[in-house]
Parts: sequence; structure tokens; C-alpha cells
Amino acid sequence: MPDISLTVVALLCLAALAAGWIDAVVGGGGLLLLPVLLLGLPGSTPAASALGTNKAVAIVGTTGAAVTYARRAPVDVRTAVRIGLAALAGSCAGAFFAAGMSTDVLKPVIMVVLLAVGAFVILRPAFGTAPAPGPASRRRILAAIGLAGLGIGFYDGFIGPGTGTFLVLALTAVLHLDLVTASATAKIVNCCTNAGALATFAWQGVILWQLAAVMAVFNLAGGMLGAHTALKKGSGFVRVVLLTVVFALVANLAYQQWVA
Repeated sequence: MPDISLTVVALLCLAALAAGWIDAVVGGGGLLLLPVLLLGLPGSTPAASALGTNKAVAIVGTTGAAVTYARRAPVDVRTAVRIGLAALAGSCAGAFFAAGMSTDVLKPVIMVVLLAVGAFVILRPAFGTAPAPGPASRRRILAAIGLAGLGIGFYDGFIGPGTGTFLVLALTAVLHLDLVTASATAKIVNCCTNAGALATFAWQGVILWQLAAVMAVFNLAGGMLGAHTALKKGSGFVRVVLLTVVFALVANLAYQQWVA
């Protein structure tokens, strides 16, 4: 455990609370939590420790949100679990490649990813406003397993931030879900990807468990609150939160990269 002041720990816990809420509503809580961890931890802390600690915190909030959604949203749990198992395998593979990554590489990659997400949502104003009639075909389910499972699962283990957001986008596009149902399904899948990456980081011994345990309590509260909010407000609200989060974080990371 590195030497961190109580003030920094408190700020990290507040970030975990906010990230849990964001992640439950639209995914991508790691886009807030990981940059905050990178800033709050001492400069000598390996990037893999920030990534691993982020996973240990996020899996708690994601699980709480998944349970909340499953009780109230029309989620196809069987399909979600099938995608999630593929995502677990992908995240394990991605985590092995992440061990030697430096923070200097992470920040610009996250920024590019954020800009791509924002542009896509803006250019598709009707995206995720209503589900397609009838169940998804076998071909669409297999495509979701490949893209949202193996592909995004690998990304989650390799870098991580934005996984929930990418899952929501992929599930909405491939399975033709509305944004609220896609968010609910993504939480189940994201539990699997977090578990796979977390197991790999734990095996590597890079997780800051004491810090993660404290932050996880706040992340759980934020995740359950966010799921209730999304279910109550609907897809239009989810879209607004998505765009707000994306561009606020792009501005923040750009400032860190080129001004600070």
C-alpha cells in the first residue's frame, strides 16, 4: 500500500461513488475512476496497480447495479451470461498484455476512445430510443458474443475504461435493445469481464486491496442508486448522461495531457 493522505483517500472514495452511479446509468465509470486513480496514487505506483485496483472496486458496484436491474428490467439473462462468459475469456487475455503498460500510454488512448463514442452518439440521435420488435436472431446473438464478448472483453482487460459504455453501444446496435435494457444487460456482461481481469491482476499481485475495499463500499452505493435512476428516467436521460460524461472527461484528459 503506497503512502496516501486521508484527503486523497476521501477524494478517491467520492470518485468511486460518482463512478458507480455513472457506470450503472450508462457504463464507463472507469473513465472517471481510472484517471482519478492515476492522479491520486504516487507517481512511482505501476500502472498495473491502478488498473487492478480499479477492477477490484468496479466489480462491486457493477454487481450491485446488475442485481438491481435484473429485478426490474426486461433482461435476457441467458443471452447476457453467454456474452459474459466470452467477455471473461477476452478480459483474461487482455489483462496479460496490460501488465507492462505505462500511464503515458493510457491517457491518450482513453481520450481517443471517448471522442469516438461521443461522435457516434451525436451522429445517431435516434440510437437506442426504442427496442426492435421480437427477440434477437441467432446470428445477432452470435455477433454480440463476438463483438461485445470477446472483443470488448479483451479491451476491458487490456485498458478497461469505457467498457460499460462500449457494451451498451454494442448491445444496442447488434441486438437492437433500447438504452435502458442495454445498460441492464451490459451490467451482467461487465460483471464477467471484471471478474476475469480481476483474477488476472490478483494473480499478478498488483492490486491495492486495502484501498480497493474502502472505495468499493462507495462504488456499490453509487451503482445501486444509478440503476434506480436509469430505470426511473428512461433512455433519453441515459443518452444525456452519456454525452455529458464523455465530453467532460475528454476536456479533463486534454487539460492533463497538454496544459497541466
